[in-house]
Amino acid sequence: MDTITDLAKFQQLSSAQIHPVILSGGSGTRLWPLSRAAYPKQFLKLVSDRSLLQETAARNLGDVGFAAPLVVCNENHRFLVTEQLGELGIRPQVILLEPLARNTGPAIAAAALWLQARDPDALMLVQPSDHVIDNPADFHRAVMRGLPAAQAGRLVTFGVKPMWPDTGYGYIQASDPLDGIDDGALDVDRFVEKPDRDTAQRFLDSGTFYWNSGIFLLSVRTYLDELAQINAAMLDACRAAVADAREDAGSLHLDAGHFGRAPALSIDHAVMEHTERAAVVPVDIAWNDVGSWSALQGIANADTEGNVVQGDVIHQGVKNCYLRSEGRLVAAIGLENITVVATDDAVLVTGTGEAGAASGVVEMLRLRGRPELHQHKTCHRPWGNYRTVDAGERFQVKRITVKPGAQLSLQKHYHRAEHWVVVCGTAVVQCGEERRLLHENQSIYIPIGAEHRLENPGKLPLELIEVQSGAYLGEDDIVRISDSYGRT
Repeated sequence: MDTITDLAKFQQLSSAQIHPVILSGGSGTRLWPLSRAAYPKQFLKLVSDRSLLQETAARNLGDVGFAAPLVVCNENHRFLVTEQLGELGIRPQVILLEPLARNTGPAIAAAALWLQARDPDALMLVQPSDHVIDNPADFHRAVMRGLPAAQAGRLVTFGVKPMWPDTGYGYIQASDPLDGIDDGALDVDRFVEKPDRDTAQRFLDSGTFYWNSGIFLLSVRTYLDELAQINAAMLDACRAAVADAREDAGSLHLDAGHFGRAPALSIDHAVMEHTERAAVVPVDIAWNDVGSWSALQGIANADTEGNVVQGDVIHQGVKNCYLRSEGRLVAAIGLENITVVATDDAVLVTGTGEAGAASGVVEMLRLRGRPELHQHKTCHRPWGNYRTVDAGERFQVKRITVKPGAQLSLQKHYHRAEHWVVVCGTAVVQCGEERRLLHENQSIYIPIGAEHRLENPGKLPLELIEVQSGAYLGEDDIVRISDSYGRT
């Protein structure tokens, strides 16, 4: 079997179907300022015209024969996931919404429990949403090689052949081929956390170590059985969180109280490092976890001077630099081995190879309570987005874009009034008992305390300028009376 369609044929002869489980709970702090808590790296278009989440989901389409995916994500990212997968025509089996981050162990356990109730013999292909795989055909063949071991009750991980002594990855040491399974899967001797450089070099030289990709092929039954023996507290908490979850239009809100009791451990620490059932399939799939700006520079196309340039950038006398602008003009002169990333509200300048630099900045922002940690100037909502244009004492100006057919919640404010001016498109505005149809260059005033709603009845995006005025202009001065998207 050496073609992608062989995987679908193989599954037709198999008793279990493969269910992709996409983990989308990461915050991507090492790619700040482009990645923010409200819009982390998996939703960004970093390597193509599709986001990393979309690239991950697309690898499971076509003739491969996988089921529709399950997605596990932060509650705040529910609508981003739905919108981005919808652009590819993908409707997930379910979106499991985490009320708080508890690492990959509980996330995978919740997905396994949801699947177990519907297909006890299911196999999960667990994949991070923010990794790059340039050889999807080789990835499919690797999954095919791991199928016999997973169906035989082994917890299969995929180990990437190391190309250099990287200290930012975990490592897996492989030993002998599995008894009675001729598929290229190997027994796992041990998992090793991120080593120092000398140790990583020894691992590379030995030929028995692989980078830990964070991708797993797991029998639901086997995984939950092992979790029950190794970390029963995690399983009990996740079982209760799923049992008491609240369903909402294709999403499942995991119960916060129960889910918060689950130990915050990765699947490696929770299960894989302790089980006797671990197996590894060595792969060479052009994999990268895009964990830093230097990693992104390493997989991009550089010019003759070793520079990677994206956006509105001019440069002179620059070598081996990563220069990226998300709008504003960036001019670089006489630089070497420097990373510059500019967004509309922040600029990062760091030495190339300083992988942890952005994470350090993020921690400083957190300690100082800076908004640049969480949001861009443009904030995404299920109905569209808004962008802060200007703000000052007792006023704020926003540019609002409403998608065709979408509407904001019926709401009111206790501390601010709003004035809306339609720039492009058509708006239906409810203010109190009145409903008005507004066209380009028309406006309306929303007094303090008035119940109001904005909707776009047209087939083109609605754009308007909102001027807020009042004693307090925070987003928490929104009292939602009703909402089409189930927000409270």
